[in-house]
Amino acid sequence: MSSTHDAQEDIRNRDIQIYVNGDIVHRDEAKVSVYDAGFMLGDGIWEGMRLYNGVWAFFDEHMDRFFNSCKAISIDVGMDKAGIAAAMRATQEANGMQDDAHCRLMLTRGLKDKPFQHPALSTTGSTLVIIMEHSKPADRLQSAGIRLASVPQVRGLPMSQDPKLNSHSKLNCIIACLQAEQAGADEGLMLDPHGFVNTTNACNFFIVRRGEVWTSTGDYCMNGVTRQKVIDLCRANGIPVFEKNYSLYEAYGADEAFLTGTFGAQTPVAEIDGKPIGDGERPMTRRIQALYKEMIREHVAAVG
Repeated sequence: MSSTHDAQEDIRNRDIQIYVNGDIVHRDEAKVSVYDAGFMLGDGIWEGMRLYNGVWAFFDEHMDRFFNSCKAISIDVGMDKAGIAAAMRATQEANGMQDDAHCRLMLTRGLKDKPFQHPALSTTGSTLVIIMEHSKPADRLQSAGIRLASVPQVRGLPMSQDPKLNSHSKLNCIIACLQAEQAGADEGLMLDPHGFVNTTNACNFFIVRRGEVWTSTGDYCMNGVTRQKVIDLCRANGIPVFEKNYSLYEAYGADEAFLTGTFGAQTPVAEIDGKPIGDGERPMTRRIQALYKEMIREHVAAVG
């Protein structure tokens, strides 16, 4: 099985240094309590970011989402955006990282006095963990592509658990991934509550039909930073792009399909439910990948 997060093996990751509430320690010493709300209840928010030539790409956009999500579920971050940047910089320096690195920033509601649900039982303040790994996407994914299977598990309505929250509570997506693997695919293509194509268990999903780029309305999926960058690139470069409802019928008949995410950027899709997508040439996907790489270069030059 493959996934959009398959990376080339890097033995340096065996000795990475991890940030845990102000301390930076070897991965073998990086621990949180069994009473932590994140471990006990999945009560927390996370962000994934990628390092390009010393710059964490689109840091401001990631922080906007992170702080908005923390506010939505009433978790006190305990520091401002500059504090997060300083913590990430210290972790980056401790690991000697400059490029091809991935950061998972995790914040939970912190230690609980008792092993129960009520948020007021978390009385010691939030827990912040920063994991950075040397991480380069596996080359084979660009040629072979990802195999998707449509799954019965759906992304929920905003009033159940809003998918826009980058929540630690990922069981919904894990079930979808298991269903896809049991169907012989790599990842699950999840529908929205109305049966329209939505997202995969790990990434946002796009199709290309007759020169147009389509993605979901965004109402029932995590509004990914890379997803929005692709939409912006299409609009800026004369590529028709639509956020709309569409069914598996249109997805099966697409000329191309690809996934977007911070780690893999744009990953081509080879098949959905055993049906090959297009002829494997993927000219639109390649064009968008080139535009995105140029956007990254310009962004790094401007920030760095």
